[in-house]
Amino acid sequence: MRVALFLTCVNDTLYPDTGRAVVKLLTRLGVDVDFPMGQTCCGQAHYNTGYRHEAEPLARRFAGVFGGYDAVVTPSGSCGAMVRELYPRMGERARAEGRGDALAATLAPVVPKTYELTEFLVDVLGVTDVGAYYPHTVTYHPTCHGLRSLGLGDRPRRLLEAVKGLELRELPGAEECCGFGGTFAVKNSDVSAAMGADKVRNAESTGADVLCAADNSCLMHIGGTMTRLRTGMRPVHIAEILASTEEAVAA
Repeated sequence: MRVALFLTCVNDTLYPDTGRAVVKLLTRLGVDVDFPMGQTCCGQAHYNTGYRHEAEPLARRFAGVFGGYDAVVTPSGSCGAMVRELYPRMGERARAEGRGDALAATLAPVVPKTYELTEFLVDVLGVTDVGAYYPHTVTYHPTCHGLRSLGLGDRPRRLLEAVKGLELRELPGAEECCGFGGTFAVKNSDVSAAMGADKVRNAESTGADVLCAADNSCLMHIGGTMTRLRTGMRPVHIAEILASTEEAVAA
């Protein structure tokens, strides 16, 4: 199996350690991971802001860069959902506008083989115990795209429950949005901040040391709120927890 890591813009710019954790984890599980240097933005920011036509060249590039791999793995539910849910929609819209089937045909092959990290681990590799060790109390926030678009369900929880030394605590109101939503946080800043504060207060009520999620864009928003509210919690991507071992324990 030829597997490619799609790191995403946010991780490449702000959270490269998450990408390193994915490579460390998959390599430990016997997967040969490639990092195509030609990868760029998937077009999600453009599409969600109303610039669908401007997103199309980025989608075509994604298909070209990752088309030769058997699987594409990303540590981002939102970017995974862009490929799996919105790329087909882009092709359909282009067809409806009388521009033919070319875009749909270009994007179709890469859509079904793009996986968010936890579903790749559980569904493709068939593992829940990845040999991780993380001696902290953790609460898990299921992000909107992972929950509603990709239908990750209990996959992340099953992986966390198998981590040695980790105590998983239930997050009240777990399925409520954290308030980030990309440009939503900019256009509706007061509402976004209030939603983030609610999420952080719920997380604090668990007494956990760490709030975990599978998407760093949401963790960025939640982490900023934690800092402003002066909590003692830390936001940590699930990849970094799963990559942690007794020999090399993540913070």
